[in-house]
Amino acid sequence: MQPRSILITGASSGIGAALAACYAGPGMTLHLGGRDRRRLSQVVDRCRLLGAAAIGRAVDVTDAAAMARWINDADARAPLDLVIANAGISTVTTGTGDDGPAAVRHVFAVNVDGVLNTVLPALDRIRGRARRPGAWRGQIAIVSSLAGLRGMPGAPAYSASKAAEKAWGEALAVRLAPEGVAVSVVLPGFVDTPMTRGNYFRMPMLWPVDKAARMIRRGLRRRKRRIAFPLPMYLGAWFLNVLPRFVSDWLLARAPAKSKS
Repeated sequence: MQPRSILITGASSGIGAALAACYAGPGMTLHLGGRDRRRLSQVVDRCRLLGAAAIGRAVDVTDAAAMARWINDADARAPLDLVIANAGISTVTTGTGDDGPAAVRHVFAVNVDGVLNTVLPALDRIRGRARRPGAWRGQIAIVSSLAGLRGMPGAPAYSASKAAEKAWGEALAVRLAPEGVAVSVVLPGFVDTPMTRGNYFRMPMLWPVDKAARMIRRGLRRRKRRIAFPLPMYLGAWFLNVLPRFVSDWLLARAPAKSKS
């Protein structure tokens, strides 16, 4: 059964905006959150033109109370089938370097606390529903990154925050499956978004954002617990973890930094 009521954070640009357009269509209800009102309004308008009932909410994922109100309101309007915790930043987004204490804390606040502020209230609503035998109550998707598979010295705060998202999501997937709640963790490589455009180095196997959104949707339709792409980069990240530590450290020491800062 395909989801008909979906909530997406970080929907004003990048993967979030592409996912909104990918799911938009007649009979769909889309609750779209983002901080940039102008860009979010443009995404909402596009989804409405595609036939969806799209509702935008300017909200900061680090504000737990505001997020809980939004998710409760959205679920009351149309019970949420799928919640996609997509909002995230890197130190390129903040305009500072990974070594700055304020930047590090901000990355963790958005990427980790923001996911918690999205998933926890959504789970309260989903788990509170009656369940028919053999049926699913709902689905959660957490957008992490291939950078979360191994600590990257060029982006320590970003990769650490994405590792936390990955570990929590994968643990929830096993724990909640018996309750009829599906959890998927998304691990993209480089995707052409405003965030990655701040990188000054060549990004191998850079995917168009619409292609990434289609890949994510296919994986979520199948309720895959891990959706990782592109495959060669995924295998390379996995291989780094099985190499002897001194070899992987030597290779990573020569990798480019996330930004010039």
